Amino acid sequence: MAVLPEQAPATVPIAIAMQRPAWRDTFGALRMHNYRLYVLAQFISNTAGWSQRIAVDWLVLEITGSVTLVGLTIALQFLPTLLLGAWAGVVADRFPKRRVLVVCQAAVGLFSLALALVAITGHANLLLVYALVLAIGTLQVFDGPARSVFVSELVGPRHLRNAISVNASIFHLGALIGPAISGVLIVAVGSGWAIAGNVVAMAVGILLILAMRGREMAVAPRAARSKGQIREAARYILAKPTLFWTLVMVGFVAMFGMPMPALLAGMADTVYGTGAQGYGLYNSLAAIGALVGALLSTRRGSLRLRTIMVGALVYGLLLITAGLAPFYAVFLGVLPTIGLSRLLYMTASETMVQLSSNLAIRGRIMAFWVMVVVGGQAIGGPVMGWFAEELGAKTAMVISGAVPAVAAVVIALALARSGRLRVAITPRRGRWIAIVPKV
Repeated sequence: MAVLPEQAPATVPIAIAMQRPAWRDTFGALRMHNYRLYVLAQFISNTAGWSQRIAVDWLVLEITGSVTLVGLTIALQFLPTLLLGAWAGVVADRFPKRRVLVVCQAAVGLFSLALALVAITGHANLLLVYALVLAIGTLQVFDGPARSVFVSELVGPRHLRNAISVNASIFHLGALIGPAISGVLIVAVGSGWAIAGNVVAMAVGILLILAMRGREMAVAPRAARSKGQIREAARYILAKPTLFWTLVMVGFVAMFGMPMPALLAGMADTVYGTGAQGYGLYNSLAAIGALVGALLSTRRGSLRLRTIMVGALVYGLLLITAGLAPFYAVFLGVLPTIGLSRLLYMTASETMVQLSSNLAIRGRIMAFWVMVVVGGQAIGGPVMGWFAEELGAKTAMVISGAVPAVAAVVIALALARSGRLRVAITPRRGRWIAIVPKV
């Protein structure tokens, strides 16, 4: 009998109740009308949002010629999460999620329109771009947790696991496809028009959310106003290994392994000299891998802490391979595997966090998740940009993979030691590597 997250003992590894679905149920949650609209809205808005982020990064590179300032742009897009993320989780638990999403998307659309206009008309300067980016980042802080919890209201408990996987796949797929589209648009029509696409996407997303059938939603009860709600969520995370160690590992990946756009911009600009066309190609290749990863993630069976650590290790090793690639063809060949491994890792991590948290507190837990993912990029963006500028883009890419890989090994060994476990090689059991109790 499978062990549910709330019943799991405080030992490691802790299993999540997940069974591999039949092929006909691979996208079972999409049978629901509201969730189909949500997925379409999520895919459009998230892909366009990432396209805008990359266009802004390239715009800053054109204005300043500094990879370090591109990294600072990434930080400004994500920095508000570190300051306001926990409060955004409280908002998600207290207020109607649908209303929060509509308000946030409308405001983001207005600021994106202003950003597009100054870029298209040639009036963009660094301080103005930074101010608008900071405003957009602040609004998106409140969008993230509400969006994550909104999924459970759309599909109910029966399809929740499948919906979480599909939703996470859409999110991280957009993070890889968006930059590819942006690269093409930058070459064809310029950064400003790539940003303008996000304005249209916000409008479409709002219309799709408003078109959902309210009577078919399983609206979650709102949390009552009380003191110490953020501390309550923090204690909840510390008490659960599946939450705590997953968030720790995701922090390393987000800080060092996820500021990939800045690194790929450096590879295109200083290593291979391929410019914006090469930059778009690199992101397109990663997106191809992500498409495969999106399908595989919906077919995942069991999910354990071991899955999280091995996934981070593989992703790190692939980034190292790209940085050490002796030939351009090798570098191009590794990029799809990077996209695939990143999407599989991030969907596994988000699924672990959501399924390990009670619905009444999930908004706050997902706020911490967003803080780690986005805040890690806010810190890591300038750091990795500085590494790329001072040590070279190839060296920076090696560092971006080495840190998460080493962290995964260290955390896995610490978990095994604390749980009186050992690593065993068991090819006859169908798994080459297993974590088993010490004799």
